[in-house]
Formats: sequence, C-alpha cells, structure tokens
Amino acid sequence: MKAKEREATARRLLRSAAKASFDPGLDVDWDVPMEPGKYFMPPERVSLYGTDVWRRLDEERRIELSRREFASLTYVGVWLELSLMQLFTRFVYDLDPRSAHAQFALTEVGDESRHSVMFGRLLDRLGAPRTRLPGVVHHGGRLYKALGSGPAMWATFLVGEEVFDRMQRAIMDDPRVQPLVRDVSRIHVIEEARHVRFAREEIVRSMRGLGRRRLAVHRLTAAVTATAPIGFMIDPEVYRCVGLEPAEGRKIALENPHHRETLLWMGAKIVPFLEELGLVEGPGRALWRQTGLVR
Repeated sequence: MKAKEREATARRLLRSAAKASFDPGLDVDWDVPMEPGKYFMPPERVSLYGTDVWRRLDEERRIELSRREFASLTYVGVWLELSLMQLFTRFVYDLDPRSAHAQFALTEVGDESRHSVMFGRLLDRLGAPRTRLPGVVHHGGRLYKALGSGPAMWATFLVGEEVFDRMQRAIMDDPRVQPLVRDVSRIHVIEEARHVRFAREEIVRSMRGLGRRRLAVHRLTAAVTATAPIGFMIDPEVYRCVGLEPAEGRKIALENPHHRETLLWMGAKIVPFLEELGLVEGPGRALWRQTGLVR
C-alpha cells in the first residue's frame, strides 16, 4: 500500500512538473534594468531593520544593505541546491528507474540544476561580492552529501527549501522589490512547491519503524545539518557596506528583535511539522533555538 501511495504522489508531481516548469534562459528577462529606489528584499526582513544603525542610514545605504544580504542568502541557496542534488542522486541510485518515484526524483534534480544556473545569473546581475561559507560548514557539507540519509536528510531538505521559500514568497509579492528579483523568486516558489510535497511525504515514511536509538541519532544530526545554512546565511562581511565591522554588525543583528522575529517567521511553516514528527527534541533542540528557528 505504501508503494502505491508513493507512486500515486509521484505521478501527480510529474504531471505538475510537465505543466509548470520554467526555462530561466527564456522565461526571465535578464536585461531588465535595476530600478532606482527599489530594494532587493522587503526592508523589514533586512537584519538591521529597526535598529539605531538602520535609523541612521539613508535610503541608498539601506537598499545597498538589502542587496548585499540578498546576495548572501542567494549564495547559500546555491550551496544548498548543489548539496540537495548530490543527496538526491544518491537516493535515486537504489530506486527502480521505471518507477514514477524515481522519475520524479530525477526531475527534481533537473529542477535544482536549472535553479542553480538561474541563481548564478542573478548573482552576476547583483554584482555583490561572493559569499563563502566557513570552511567547517563547506567541507562538512562534503561529508554529509556522501553519507546523509533518512529522516535527518529529509529534514535538511525541508528546512533548506521552506525557510528560503518563505522569504521568496514575500519578495515576489512586494512591489518595493526589484522586478528581476521578484521574477526569479516567483519561478523558484512555483517549482519548489512540488519538491516540498515530495519531501514531506518521504520524511513521514522514513520515520516509520524508527527505534529510540536511531531516532535520537536523526534528531541530533538534523539539528546540525538542517540549521547550519540558517546560521550562516548572512555573511558578516555585508555589514562593511554600512560602516560596521563584521563582528559588530553580526552582534547587532543577532540582538535585534526584528531579526529574531524574521528567523522565527522563516521557520514558522516547517519547524512545527518537524516538531510534530519528534525531530526537534533532545539535546539538539538547543541548536534549533540558538539558530533562531525556535523561540
């Protein structure tokens, strides 16, 4: 019965992919000029919004900070896309390619590949300096891509997809944001919706029959791998554009109630779901809380 349910879902998602997939090279106007006076993300989602520093900034500096922060988020998003592609191809390795389940998983790899190209072109248009994750995260990702599986892997998928999806939904509906950024966000939101559906069903299946010991391992693993991108999604170097040293800017952001509420807002769709499954419990919960996704 479980296999039949899985195949039925995969067939629906394949039909969705056939109807609502995009070619970023054709469906995005890459020549559209950036409009003066428009942000790159909603201003209230910028990490320094509402602080004394923010109040002292003129509009041009606020927009520039939004450009740098959005670029940092996008670089981390590409890193996540690349990680998910490798995990997905490992997942498909053991599946029957005749099945709709395997075919949708491969379709998702294709989606993620196009997304990475799309975000790469967007980053080129943004013109912001390249963001690099700390070495321990970047190289730790190599290890996890080779070994990750089960509930912790799906939790990592879902946090990466739903947290960034939350921000992009706000971006695509906000007329204060640059049209190019809104168009790219819209395409990503539409295509990611089917990825989220797939991952939510897979994580529920993967939780069935877990013993206490294995559950404890997946709880701790998910706490590390699912929260790592969130903790580093804003490169502290972005704060130099408003005259702050990186460490000072990061400290102000982490202490900013508006930014803390934004982090909770970004996790508001996925964290309760993972809590319901029992994955945000035990010693790892402190890490979820430290990252800002749990109050």
